[in-house]
Amino acid sequence: MLSIFDGLRQLNMYSAAFRLFLAVICGGVIGLEREFKRRPAGFRTHILICLGAAMTTLTSQFLYLYMQYFTDMARLGAQVIAGIGFIGAGTIITRRERIKGLTTAAGLWAAAIVGLAIGGGFYEGAIVATGLIELAELVFSRIDFALLKHSPEVNLYIEYEKRDALDSVFAYFREQEIRLIDLEITHSKATSKHNACAILSVRMNRHVTADEMMMHLNSIKEIILVEEI
Repeated sequence: MLSIFDGLRQLNMYSAAFRLFLAVICGGVIGLEREFKRRPAGFRTHILICLGAAMTTLTSQFLYLYMQYFTDMARLGAQVIAGIGFIGAGTIITRRERIKGLTTAAGLWAAAIVGLAIGGGFYEGAIVATGLIELAELVFSRIDFALLKHSPEVNLYIEYEKRDALDSVFAYFREQEIRLIDLEITHSKATSKHNACAILSVRMNRHVTADEMMMHLNSIKEIILVEEI
């Protein structure tokens, strides 16, 4: 451990203020990337969660050291780890068979853990974890995007007016040697017209990109909407 933090590991007014201030900084750093991408839980949400988690650990230590309540100091922190799942679940949405918000929910959970570490005086771990979380959200997201871009299998949501649209889609697949793996036909409930819709899983030809396929499918007259899910 770094000796520079030794004087701040004892619980007193100065160390408590430093821990809370550091929780605000670390939570804000984690939340900046989510705020930039306009996610449901952004800058302020991550700050409040990290700050609240740090305050939870501080309260546990205060009750044990100063109030002489000889209970398990980790009990309140354990409740934070379990309870943060409810907030994370609120950021996850499902739309047209597509789940969004998992990264934001994981970031909230990680911010809470960072806050608990700061509240317990584990400054080195909290700072390193914050840096690694930012690395995962900023740098690794580009790697994730690159992998998805060259993924051999693509799931599509297609909304159309007439069945002829699917015939055109299948003809394009045969022409480009795109293999149809799975097909589900249902009705859209998103609009009052209740257009037919299809959910397809296809295996791409390496000579055709997903963007090129999407562009062609959107150009078919009878198709109303094409989305990757």
